[in-house]
Amino acid sequence: MPIASSIAIYVITWWLVLFAVLPFGVRNREEASSDTSFLIPGTDAGAPQKPMLLKKLIATSLVSAPVAILLQLFIQYVE
Repeated sequence: MPIASSIAIYVITWWLVLFAVLPFGVRNREEASSDTSFLIPGTDAGAPQKPMLLKKLIATSLVSAPVAILLQLFIQYVE
């Protein structure tokens, strides 16, 4: 399999896993505390208080690598 195809499979897998991982552990500002006086007027109350993006990016990279390898092996088997 050409290297460009392998990279494309990894990138597509990475994005799919990222969108699956993003909602994990997210609590909005209203759920995080009962005191809503800290909300700035004009901001969305449903915005995540701690999105933990770095952890999610690392988890996405770790999960998508074996998934992409399995997909490549499956594609080579089918061909």
